[in-house]
Amino acid sequence: MNPMPLMRAKIALSMTACLLMTTQVSAQLADLDPDWKELQAKPPVTFRTDSLVPIEMPRYLSVNVGIDPDSLTISSDGIVRYVVVAVSSSGNVNAAYEGIWCRAGEVKTYARAGNDRQWDLVPNPEWQKLNDSRPSMHALALARQGVCDGRSAAGASPQAILRKLKLSSGDGSQR
Repeated sequence: MNPMPLMRAKIALSMTACLLMTTQVSAQLADLDPDWKELQAKPPVTFRTDSLVPIEMPRYLSVNVGIDPDSLTISSDGIVRYVVVAVSSSGNVNAAYEGIWCRAGEVKTYARAGNDRQWDLVPNPEWQKLNDSRPSMHALALARQGVCDGRSAAGASPQAILRKLKLSSGDGSQR
């Protein structure tokens, strides 16, 4: 039996699969509006740590991570913005004011704060892919647990997103 026809079929199948993947990726990129403009984002005046909505994170993390429900917004540019807070067992607090752009699968950190709760603006903040190794894993967890529904914000309101986040964490406690 001549192995050439089988090899040609495998090559043709591989090339077809590559072409389909390339088409899908370029279709996703074409969906992004070339005229889209991000709205200005200023961090909230303050943030709370007493009523955080937990984000389910890997068990090996030694900090509790959640979002301040009062900080969650969905702006007309499609960005879901929030304050994420990490509290260590010793009580140290680190917070970040961030935005997730579900349509592009990206996250941006606008400002950071520590125990003093004073915001330090990030100079020249840039969008980073959610699944890159650079952004913290909490943004990807947030996107998956309730902020994004595919390539759009998961709800028409912050309350709808908060409901999804609370449901995804089960009893509300961090695991």
